Amino acid sequence: MDLIHDLLNITLIPSTFFALLLLVPPFYAFKFLSSLIKRCKPQESVSGKVVLITGASSGIGEELAYEYARRGARLALVARREDRLRSVLHKALQLGSPEAIIIPADVSDIQDSQRFVDRTINHFGQLDHLVNNAGINQAKFFEEFSEKLSDLVPIMDVNFWGSVYATHFAVSHLRKSRGKIVVISSTAAWYPTPRMSFYNASKAAMTSFFETLRAEFGADIGVTIVTPGFIKSEMTADEFLSEIHAKIIPVETAERCAKAILKSICRGEMYLIEPSWMRTGVWLKWFFAAAVEWCFHFQFVKIPAEAAKRQTSNN
Repeated sequence: MDLIHDLLNITLIPSTFFALLLLVPPFYAFKFLSSLIKRCKPQESVSGKVVLITGASSGIGEELAYEYARRGARLALVARREDRLRSVLHKALQLGSPEAIIIPADVSDIQDSQRFVDRTINHFGQLDHLVNNAGINQAKFFEEFSEKLSDLVPIMDVNFWGSVYATHFAVSHLRKSRGKIVVISSTAAWYPTPRMSFYNASKAAMTSFFETLRAEFGADIGVTIVTPGFIKSEMTADEFLSEIHAKIIPVETAERCAKAILKSICRGEMYLIEPSWMRTGVWLKWFFAAAVEWCFHFQFVKIPAEAAKRQTSNN
């Protein structure tokens, strides 16, 4: 067995490398042409379809509710804050949604997840799109949690398990309608941003989980995985994330992001990186991982630490 592994190490790696050199250019040319053809084809109409959106009280979820409403979709809006949901509901109805309901719920609670899926089905009789958007973040260095590691649990519970629960209860209904699952992950799944370890991990888990489900479902249920960059929302109002925005990365509005997401969904795309220029960072991470990690450490760990030392010495 060891001999087989040694042989594969010697032959498979270089042969695969040269095969990729030959195959990658025509593959991406084909992919580019396919995307152009998809753009020319009529997009899926969501008029009259039933769309369940989690985390619909603010940010991307709120703006997606408005975009779906403009296209005539019927909406089930889920979030914990009932007062904010009511405000979104009224605006969605004004923008053109023929029917919408709100369901105050916590996606990290499995019983709540079953309840909001069941109520959607009981009210509308069907489900066409499930948008797993609910998410939270907590920006701290891992060592700063010290004895309160339990503070990290809600990040995974909401971001990952919340999507898993909703999907579990919705799958049978989505199969009937040959519907779609929309996953709002994040480019953070690829970037080693200090202070965001568990948020990044939760988004990476989402991406991997729904890629696997897509392989399981085949053509029965469409899965669009969205990886937004820095989008203006309550989450990115965090002091640390605001600092990143101010120094390094421009922020995109949630409205612009939602428009791009719905276009991608209606085209039946597998992935969307929004804004699209963020994919350059992904390429850098693939090919220059060590350099990218050094840059993140230098920018977000070393420089702030030195600045804090100077401030302490001055005081």
